[in-house]
Amino acid sequence: MKALILVGGFGTRLRPLTLSFPKPLVDFANKPMILHQIEALKAIGVSEVVLAINYQPEVMLNFLKDFETKLGIKITCSQETEPLGTAGPLALARDKLIDDSGEPFFVLNSDVISEYPLKEMIEFHKAHGGEASIMVTKVDEPSKYGVVVMEESTGKVEKFVEKPKLFVGNKINAGIYLLNPSVLHRIELRPTSIEKEVFPKIAAEKKLYAMVLPGFWMDIGQPRDYITGLRLYLDSLRKKSSSNLATGAHIVGNVLVDETAKIGEGCLIGPDVAIGPGCVVESGVRLSRCTVMRGVRIKKHACISSSIIGWHSTVGQWARVENMTILGEDVHVSDEIYSNGGVVLPHKEIKSSILKPEIVM
Repeated sequence: MKALILVGGFGTRLRPLTLSFPKPLVDFANKPMILHQIEALKAIGVSEVVLAINYQPEVMLNFLKDFETKLGIKITCSQETEPLGTAGPLALARDKLIDDSGEPFFVLNSDVISEYPLKEMIEFHKAHGGEASIMVTKVDEPSKYGVVVMEESTGKVEKFVEKPKLFVGNKINAGIYLLNPSVLHRIELRPTSIEKEVFPKIAAEKKLYAMVLPGFWMDIGQPRDYITGLRLYLDSLRKKSSSNLATGAHIVGNVLVDETAKIGEGCLIGPDVAIGPGCVVESGVRLSRCTVMRGVRIKKHACISSSIIGWHSTVGQWARVENMTILGEDVHVSDEIYSNGGVVLPHKEIKSSILKPEIVM
């Protein structure tokens, strides 16, 4: 089987992190976002992954070459010269996706994090005999999304309603699809949307089916959702393989610590924290609901909550970093500084406090 991952654009919503790396390579729970998906695909027998991408393919490919051999899966890129939306990239990669087997292929949105029940999806797809399957997830506030209206018993999709004013249902497209090769003949090579143009036509022919995603789901393409996604992911990890989570008197709730990180005396860490490789957390530090990426140093008695600390940054002694502060790569926060929602671009030194959420160039 094959799979296409829609990598797409510049990751502007996740700046300043995406100023250093393409979005799929930004770490989430101590490994690049896209690796969560590639590992899930490999686990159910996908042999080739095509990345639909429109910038920096060299960076992506060089990086993924290592994983190609480690995971034993073929990874190639299909590069757009102009943005092609969510369906155009499928037409562009048609020759890479179609072979003589006639097997269906997966399409995944690269921002989506979930438990990836792909094996169940294959069984669902074969059982209904339609042309395409999509995963849907239940949300509390469907008015922000495109809602999928479906038959409860069979999963047959009736229609899509974009950002409904009146309640029509609470299931939204979760960005994970399994498509028969015939779907590719419906897509022209031009900027086009799979959600707005392709799926409604298949649904009108009664050949589109939706499966409700078990477990958690999050689009982690922006900081607030990234932090929420980390909580849901660690929660799911606790249920599935809690041996991967940190334990000890200084740990509260779910915490992921890379084995090469060093943590000092008298810290209190958690809940919902990820500490990356080579990090140094000095004594008396308090961390909660945050991600600390590779090579970061957090000095004594600093306090960090609801924030993302980018690669190789430092947070000074007695500093307080909170309220969705995002530090880009190689940012240095001086001692006793307070950051309230500062978004700091890479390679910057912060010598005075950031008292209200703002971007620091």
